[in-house]
Amino acid sequence: MNDLVSVLLLSLVAMANPTLLAAVTAMLLLPSPKRPMLGYLFGAYTTSIAAGLLIVFSLHGSSAENTSKHKISPIEDIVIGILNLAIAYAVATGRDARLQRRHQRRKETKRAAATTKTPWSQRMLAQGSARLTLVVGALLSFPGLAYLDALDHIVKLNAGTVPSILLVLYFCVMQQILLELPLLGYTFAPERTRATVTGFKAWLTRSGRRAAVIGLAAIGLLLLGRGLYGLTS
Repeated sequence: MNDLVSVLLLSLVAMANPTLLAAVTAMLLLPSPKRPMLGYLFGAYTTSIAAGLLIVFSLHGSSAENTSKHKISPIEDIVIGILNLAIAYAVATGRDARLQRRHQRRKETKRAAATTKTPWSQRMLAQGSARLTLVVGALLSFPGLAYLDALDHIVKLNAGTVPSILLVLYFCVMQQILLELPLLGYTFAPERTRATVTGFKAWLTRSGRRAAVIGLAAIGLLLLGRGLYGLTS
């Protein structure tokens, strides 16, 4: 049961994906975002589901599940949790302002070359082609740390073929929720969704720093607590 809870918690961590957030933001700015978003989602599903199933059924029953591996995961949780708390403290106290000023100066210096320095993924997304966004989604959706950790817990559950497949599918759906929610909105309530997106951007402008502090602190405490529990269990 502890492994199942870990999978559920890790799916919440995977939702906070800055790369996906940047991609979604870029696509929302397009005149017709629905098709590019569908392309990205299909590409992301293809890579994440295929890789997840391959890893789960390759590791199932292998000797790699030993005591040392069981102890590494809690330590990683503690380290990442502490880093999140440290970042939350820096943002809350304004200690990140110096880095922001330095970044702003560097950004202004390189503004003339901004077009050539734009990440390839953002340039491809900006073209609005569903085929291109499918490729971008596939390339940017290989398993990350949270997903790999969750796959390890799925293997340890030893729940059978069908439950394991369902857990992999669940995780892949949850980690793309930043894309799925606006896509559903644009499908069933386009006008209301556009108004909501506009309001959300305005809210981020007003309260983005406070939201970041709360989110980072919550994730940090969650990972720290889970890591400490894993070391003592």
